[in-house]
Amino acid sequence: MAGTQGYGVEADALAEQYESVTFEEVHGALLHLYPASPVRALDLGAGTGRDAAALARLGHTVTAVEPTAELRLHGERLHADTALTWLDDALPDLPVLAGRGERFGLILLTAVWMHLDAAERARGMRTVAALLAPGGTLAMTVRSGPVPSGRRMFDVPEDETVALAEAAGLRVAHRGGRADLHGRPGVRWSELVFSAP
Repeated sequence: MAGTQGYGVEADALAEQYESVTFEEVHGALLHLYPASPVRALDLGAGTGRDAAALARLGHTVTAVEPTAELRLHGERLHADTALTWLDDALPDLPVLAGRGERFGLILLTAVWMHLDAAERARGMRTVAALLAPGGTLAMTVRSGPVPSGRRMFDVPEDETVALAEAAGLRVAHRGGRADLHGRPGVRWSELVFSAP
């Protein structure tokens, strides 16, 4: 998947960066919207598994999907003591995951969506929406701002993401934003939460 461009060669530095902030710092404003009771949870683009491991500690049954082998290996090592199911799969179609027939009460797309081009985002939203269990929650954080050298990222209008989600049958539960936790100049994050009927 072209959206993972640059991540394998920088995996060591990225693993350190990802693990330098906590799940609670990244998702704090959204946690009240996540299921309180244990559900099947899916972390798409799980990176080092920081968020997946936190969800597992909260009692959820977690599948972590990461297409970059180097990041997946870091995650398996860093969170070896946590019950996670790791999969090598990629948006927009998630063929491995789709073939398993599972549905999830919570899906996280943290810092992933901006790596997909417009056509991939349209396909990807349909794919993700089909993986949600009835009443399930989809939570997304989407980066905007300068693109790091060697990476593939797109400017993703928030209204486009909302329209794609609504076209896939999802309802908007939250729209917000925050500054970059790493203090990178010009970088901001949209926070979007959707619910399935």
